Amino acid sequence: MTRAIAYFRTSSATNTDGDSVHRQARAVEAFAIAAGYELDSCFWDAAVSGADPVESRPGFAALLDRAVEAGVSAILIENADRFARDLLAQELGLRQLAALDVRVVTAAGLDLSDDSSPERLLMRQIAGAVAGYDKAKTVQRLRAARDRKRALTGRCEGRKAHVETQPGLAREARRLARRNPKTGRVRSLRQIAAELAALGFVGKGGRPYSPNVVSGMIAR
Repeated sequence: MTRAIAYFRTSSATNTDGDSVHRQARAVEAFAIAAGYELDSCFWDAAVSGADPVESRPGFAALLDRAVEAGVSAILIENADRFARDLLAQELGLRQLAALDVRVVTAAGLDLSDDSSPERLLMRQIAGAVAGYDKAKTVQRLRAARDRKRALTGRCEGRKAHVETQPGLAREARRLARRNPKTGRVRSLRQIAAELAALGFVGKGGRPYSPNVVSGMIAR
């Protein structure tokens, strides 16, 4: 049996606790059994971009050390995107591995290192270019969606606003904003912020909320 190392990569921090790495592992392990590879070990780069050079990735750098130490001749990946999503990173990475006599093989049986003919080399490079294009389009779509949401709501993604982490705050702000039924007076936004602070509702750093933030609470 040919000894091999499995390599997994997830590009986003949000995927590190998801199913991606488990899906990759299942695909690689099934292929290894079917194709007669003996898995020596596996390495995972979590939250690492496919455009990063392979030697700069902590998991892949450790994989290279192990490949040399154990005399492994193949790296198994789920698909070409897991190795690289940038044509330059792909070709430079494959060149480095070729110098070590190590091949990269996908779970579909595609040998990315095989450039025995101009046609194979061209198809590999086209696949790498398409992966890079797909990544750029995905980033563009996500950015456009964030911009649209930000235009509608004033913010997008990330942690919840500090206001949302304090139950009852917006309700209390709306109560304080009501007109006094006896005097007919209405509190200013600064007065509402001061009264909220007296009740224990304060912003980051323990300071009263700004008038703009109070206005947003009342509008909720």
